[in-house]
Amino acid sequence: MRKFLQRALDKVSRMDEESIQGLLRLLNDENGRLETVLDSMLDGIIVCDVGNIPILVNKSAERLIPLLAQELFDTPLWHNVRDDEISGFFRQTLEGEETILDREFTLDAKQGVRILALSVTPLVKEKKITGTLIHIEDTTEKRKRDVRLRRAENLASLTTLAAGVAHEIKNPLGAISIHVQLMKKLLKRNADPQLDKYLGIVDEEIDRLNRIVLDFLFAVRPMEIMPINGDINGLIMELADLMRAEIENAGISLHVHASETIPLIPFDKRLLKQAILNLIQNAEAATPKGGTMSISANGSNGEVHIQVGDTGSGISEEHLGKIFEPYFTTKQNGTGLGLTLTYKIIKEHGGDISVNSRVNQGTTFTISLPIPQTDRKMLSGPIAHERRIP
Repeated sequence: MRKFLQRALDKVSRMDEESIQGLLRLLNDENGRLETVLDSMLDGIIVCDVGNIPILVNKSAERLIPLLAQELFDTPLWHNVRDDEISGFFRQTLEGEETILDREFTLDAKQGVRILALSVTPLVKEKKITGTLIHIEDTTEKRKRDVRLRRAENLASLTTLAAGVAHEIKNPLGAISIHVQLMKKLLKRNADPQLDKYLGIVDEEIDRLNRIVLDFLFAVRPMEIMPINGDINGLIMELADLMRAEIENAGISLHVHASETIPLIPFDKRLLKQAILNLIQNAEAATPKGGTMSISANGSNGEVHIQVGDTGSGISEEHLGKIFEPYFTTKQNGTGLGLTLTYKIIKEHGGDISVNSRVNQGTTFTISLPIPQTDRKMLSGPIAHERRIP
C-alpha cells in the first residue's frame, strides 16, 4: 500500500480531478481501517510528536489512563494525565528521551485496583527521532494468575515438606512434655520457686511449638469439608458477638452489615468460621485505638461476598502479593500460616479471596463464595436492602 501511494503521489501533478478524488477516497478508507485496528486493540497506544504533544490516542488508552480530554492534543502529554505518579513518569521519561519497558503503576478504578504496565519507546525515521510511542497494558489479571500459581506451587511444596517434618517434631515434643510434668511432680516435694518458673516457661514453649505443628498439619493434610446449607448472615453475627467485647476494649469501633436477600448456601461452618475469624483477628491487630472495623455480607453476580475491612496500618504493595504464601508474616511472633489456611479453606469451598489495601489507610479482604444455580434468581430482583447490626 505504501509503495502504491508513493507512486500515486509522484504522478499527482498529472492526475485529473476524478483520479485525485479516487486517491483521496482510498486514503480515507485506509486511514479508517487503521483507526479501527487501533481502537479495537485491548492495549492502549499513544503517539506523541517531537514536542511530546499527543497526535494519536486509541480508545483503550483513553479507558486505561485517566486523561483530561479538553486540551489533550494541544499540550504535552503529562499535563493531561490526572494521576500525579503517571504524569510525573511521562514528564521525566519524555523530556529525558528515555526508553522504558513495562514500568508498573497501580490505579484505583471503579472496578477495583488496576495494575498498568507502561512502555515508552522513541519513533525513529531515517536515523532521527520523530516522536514517541507509548504502550499501555492492563496486567491486573496476569498478576493475579501469577500470584495464584505461586500460591499453588508453594502449597504443594509445603505439603511435601511439612507432612514429614511435622510428625518428626510432634513425637519428641510429646515425650518432652510428659517428662516436664513428671519433673514438676517430683519438685513439689522440695519446692523451688525459681526452678518451677523455668519449667513453666519450658511448658509454655512446648505448647507453642505444638500449636505450630498442628497448623502445619492442618495446612498440608487434605481438607475434608462437610458443607451444609447455612445462613451467612447468622455466621457473621455470631462472629461479631464473639469478638465485639475484645474489639471494643481495644478502642476499635465495630460495624456489621448484612443483606436480607442472601440465600442459604452450602458451607462448612467450623472451617469457614475459622477463616473469617483469622481475618477479624488480623484486622484487630492492624487497627490502632480509635479506628474502625467492618464486617459485611452481600450477594451479587451469582456469589456471596463477605468483607472484613479496617482502617489500620495497611499492607505495602511489596508484601501484598505474598500474604497468602506459607510462612510469610510481618508479625514478630507470627507463624505465617494464618492467611494460608484461610486461603485454603476458601478454595476448598470453591470460592476465592482477594485483598485491597493502602498503607496507613486500611485493608479490606473479600471472600467470594458461589451461590448454587437454583438460588441465584433471588439476587436478580430489586436491590437488596441492608440491615445494620449495631
